[in-house]
Amino acid sequence: MELTHNRAVEEAAIAWVLRIEREAGREAVDTRGTGAAADISSPPRLIEVKAYGRSARGQDLWLEPRQVEEADRNPQFFIYVVENVRQGDPAGFTLRVLGGETLRVLLQRRREQRYFTVPWSVKVYDETPSGLQ
Repeated sequence: MELTHNRAVEEAAIAWVLRIEREAGREAVDTRGTGAAADISSPPRLIEVKAYGRSARGQDLWLEPRQVEEADRNPQFFIYVVENVRQGDPAGFTLRVLGGETLRVLLQRRREQRYFTVPWSVKVYDETPSGLQ
């Protein structure tokens, strides 16, 4: 069943990575919401998951400053790019693992950008007038 919301895509990707990490013999734990620099602690790895509905080919990776700092200092920091998630079937998900020298080379080409996100809840969205007033 197709996943229609970004949150559902993220949740599916995290659950899948937790499962494959555990199958690899590591004790993976979801660390979102704890202030950790990445989504999953799977000693010795620290994993930031990037979930894509379809392919990430040609896309930039968006990293928070603390994630870049962690990647710069921690050789066990990995980015797991989980693709083809929107279709909903984990059997069709694909994984690209960025770590080690590949990640170091990519990080050398990083570009800092500054922006703000402004939470816009469903409640406020629903109450916002549409069209010109």
